[in-house]
Amino acid sequence: MIARDLIDRLAEHRTLGAAPRTELEWLITHGSMRHLNTGDVLSCKDHPVEAFYIVLSGRLALFVDRGSGPNKAVEWHPGDVTGVLPYSRMVTPPGNVIAQESTELFAIPRGRLRAMTRECCEITSILVHAMLDRARLFTSSDLQNEKMISLGKLSAGLAHELNNPVAAMERGVAMLEDRLEDTEQAARCLALATLSDGQIAAVDAFHRSCIAKHNREGRSSLEQCDREEEMEAWLANHGLDTANAHLLADTDVTLAALDRLSAAVEGPALNTVLRWAAAACAMRSLTSMIQGSAMRISSLVCAVKGFTHMDQANAAEPVDLGQSLANTVTVLTSKAREKSVTVTLELEPELPRVRGFAAELSQVWGNLLDNALDAVAHGGHIEVLAIRENETVVVRIRDDGPGIPAELCDRIFDPFFTTKPLGYGTGLGLDIARRLARHNDGTIDFESHPGRTEFRVRLPIAETNPANLVR
Repeated sequence: MIARDLIDRLAEHRTLGAAPRTELEWLITHGSMRHLNTGDVLSCKDHPVEAFYIVLSGRLALFVDRGSGPNKAVEWHPGDVTGVLPYSRMVTPPGNVIAQESTELFAIPRGRLRAMTRECCEITSILVHAMLDRARLFTSSDLQNEKMISLGKLSAGLAHELNNPVAAMERGVAMLEDRLEDTEQAARCLALATLSDGQIAAVDAFHRSCIAKHNREGRSSLEQCDREEEMEAWLANHGLDTANAHLLADTDVTLAALDRLSAAVEGPALNTVLRWAAAACAMRSLTSMIQGSAMRISSLVCAVKGFTHMDQANAAEPVDLGQSLANTVTVLTSKAREKSVTVTLELEPELPRVRGFAAELSQVWGNLLDNALDAVAHGGHIEVLAIRENETVVVRIRDDGPGIPAELCDRIFDPFFTTKPLGYGTGLGLDIARRLARHNDGTIDFESHPGRTEFRVRLPIAETNPANLVR
């Protein structure tokens, strides 16, 4: 291609066409044409970008591995520019740039960019604006992708957490139908027993002892088995049906209460009373279990709603960090349970509120706690603490994992840097946590050594930060 034809093509280029012809001629003098076939790699991750590229024809795409394999992050078409731009700090790309079809490029080597900024003022100005647009595009894309990954983790954990109480409710309802029939039959038999007023009073006293709550701790499996054997032995010694032993064992009734009842009611009537009392207590136990499961579902929904702040305006406001941190711990309970990790939350009494974007702060806690859960070993321990220090609130997230190697400490906030195995991390969590902390007028730092890593997020309290934050 002769220089005159190339100048005409650059003059029609969507990005550079408005530049003076003399500057376009400078580009032609100091650059060269490159031709790529479909599948050819222009730039590789972790390798320096060699040049500034002007796309004349074809199509390029950047593929970034965000944890589940390469994903297309951005495309370039005829009229676009890519590669290293004037004043850009980019050295290596976040992924591989691959030709999607036969592509023509005009390349200006990296070493010529300083001269280009001196000789081509208009082109430099155009490219600086292009660089800013590119930065905004990547920042928006990174945030969106990390949010989608966090949403996926949240959904998986929430589904697991909801499955347990839902399954318990289903079992409870199915058992409740059977117990309801038993209770109805027992009640009919009790009505036919023609008990005296004194016997009815004894039955009522026994029923109250069955449903009494003594605030005892839950019995172990061995203790429950011993109690069933005890009840079964008492029933057998009195010539009664032992089928009710396990139902009576689930209550708090004592052998003394059984003795008092047997002194007032004898024979077949006693068996009828025990059957009715056991069935009634089982009904109460099942309804209590169903209620507890429903309350667990409600608390999970409230925690997720608080974590995402999906019903609140996207505006800065006083934020209750205690509730924000508690919601984050709740939504990540499933992941902690899978590794038998203990997560403790300690809040300073009367902790002041901070002013910020509640949803963004939730994402900061989510990223930091999720990283800590990945770092600790099975059976590990994580502490989440929040205290006031002068005019700020400091949130500390500590774990007893192996720590961050000293040679990596300067890189952990770098975008796309991760120490996790392929498919388990995007390298964006800490970068985004730092961006969001800064956006909320806060700071984030850390210290680490084997057996202890602590991330600290420091935020100004609302009373001393009245100025409205703006996006």
